[in-house]
Amino acid sequence: MPKPHGGRLVNREVPEHKRERFLEQAGELPTLNITEGQAKDAENIAKGVFSPLEGFLLQEDYSNVLDEKRLSNDLPWTLPIILDVHNDLNVRIGDAITLSYKDRPLALMQVEEVYKYNKKEFAQKVYGTLDVRHPGVAKLRDMGDLLVGGKITLVREMETPFSKYNLRPVETRVLFKEKGWRTVVGFQTRNAPHLGHEYVQKTALTFVDGVFINPVIGRKKRGDFRDEVILEAYNVLIEHYYLKDRAVMSILPFEMRYAGPREAVFHAIVRKNFGCTHFIVGRDHAGVGDFYPPYAAQDIFDEFPDLGIIPLFFKTFYYCKKCGGVVNEKICPHGEEQHIKFSGTRIRELLRRGQRPPREMMRPEVVDVILRSGNPFVE
Repeated sequence: MPKPHGGRLVNREVPEHKRERFLEQAGELPTLNITEGQAKDAENIAKGVFSPLEGFLLQEDYSNVLDEKRLSNDLPWTLPIILDVHNDLNVRIGDAITLSYKDRPLALMQVEEVYKYNKKEFAQKVYGTLDVRHPGVAKLRDMGDLLVGGKITLVREMETPFSKYNLRPVETRVLFKEKGWRTVVGFQTRNAPHLGHEYVQKTALTFVDGVFINPVIGRKKRGDFRDEVILEAYNVLIEHYYLKDRAVMSILPFEMRYAGPREAVFHAIVRKNFGCTHFIVGRDHAGVGDFYPPYAAQDIFDEFPDLGIIPLFFKTFYYCKKCGGVVNEKICPHGEEQHIKFSGTRIRELLRRGQRPPREMMRPEVVDVILRSGNPFVE
């Protein structure tokens, strides 16, 4: 099992026996109301998911991440984890403040820096575009003009209906060890599973001890599958089609940035913290629209020989009627007329009309879950 990114697993959570005292302290401090995405980032920092971060980025690290895709200590890090505020907010260096979500104290923060940033530079370097059709660029327009950096301490978790699926890295590492898994492949998803997803997971599982299915839970773009549908769909898939001692599912509460290549590397780092030795990177991982070349999210890993987790690259795969199963371009000799492609757009179109995708595309038990939900998509 790999060491956590940076060498140690961060824990910035208040122990249970001290929580009441910290909540009282939080009630006496100036309050900054934060968004759902920022609240999830704060929790992930505190629980060690974003190790080695102990808080929102300071300016030196922020600049280095933009320019070099690394923290100032040269550790690979590709997404800026930042807390933005507006100019009229009275936050000063040295302040202790409470970060509140939905009027409930979530975390304490020690303000170490308050600094300006350039939104166009952020968009160009992180997303590779200034086009407002990109959801990340569009979001930047409404963000504050200042960034606040400093360590945080989590005093209370967010309320979530999916708590039973929400394992911390310290817990997954114990679980993998108990199962005797020395090698674990992580799989990132924001979709209900089709046969192609199952194929890449099981292909990777052939070479490792276990698969860690880690769906992203949180704000997504319109047309994505709803969180509860994804979880229930994977539950039935694991129940009917996986060996019970070879697959584990836990959620990642996280707001997708759709930053393509940069986000692919970041997702790998997160799974390294959970204890994964390998990470599946598919075609157009974490992309949106046509903003990134099809395999840019795989090519970027050449820049990080020191990442500490092994990426597994999957390119083209499809169902071949002649072969009678899911195959890829390296093993199937048949022409396109024999191929059924795993088109997410096509699958969603069928499901929206209440129609069943064919068995060659999606397991019938998964289809049953989706159609029973009534409205499986984010509107």
